[in-house]
Amino acid sequence: MVPWGAVLWRRLLRKRWVLGVVFGLSLVYFLTSTFKQEERTVRDRNLLQVQEHEQPIMWKVKFSSGNSSQLSNQCRNSVQGKLLITDELGYICERKDLLVNGCCNVNVPSTKLYSCESCLPNGCCSVYEYCVSCCLQPSKQHLLERFLNRAAIAFQNLFMAVEDHFELCLAKCRTSSQSVQHENTYRDPIAKYCYGEYPPELLPV
Repeated sequence: MVPWGAVLWRRLLRKRWVLGVVFGLSLVYFLTSTFKQEERTVRDRNLLQVQEHEQPIMWKVKFSSGNSSQLSNQCRNSVQGKLLITDELGYICERKDLLVNGCCNVNVPSTKLYSCESCLPNGCCSVYEYCVSCCLQPSKQHLLERFLNRAAIAFQNLFMAVEDHFELCLAKCRTSSQSVQHENTYRDPIAKYCYGEYPPELLPV
């Protein structure tokens, strides 16, 4: 035996006015959702414009007073280099001279502190690890702060994630859209890792 409720529901669905009501409610829901989404998009865009023109981005980068303030026995380092590694204290060393705690062995003569070897006066270097080491100099703090104060909204996703001087130098020295021209050619194919305020000078193609 078929329940009376199911029979009544089937009969109602056969009536055109019922289908019209269901369609109308669906259309209203769709239009309302679309309008709210558009409203949120406009509000977010306006918020970004206000932030860009009226307020500086609230960067959370912390600068230390130098390697003497390091209390931990462990070091973060630049990881990726096949031959050279820079640790968070600013020392650069050969990979074979990296200690198990992640720090460079400072007792090895070839280990250098805050080395700017391979770097040009504009803050661009031909070797990534030297870029990071040079960038970690305490004297570079003001330069980096000026860059952050002038950085565009476009860089927000890149630099909002960094929390200290070391992470900022790692991110800043990586090549980015600032290092290339025409999307596929380095502005300076030799010194392409930059910690400075400005991208490399455009070289003739």
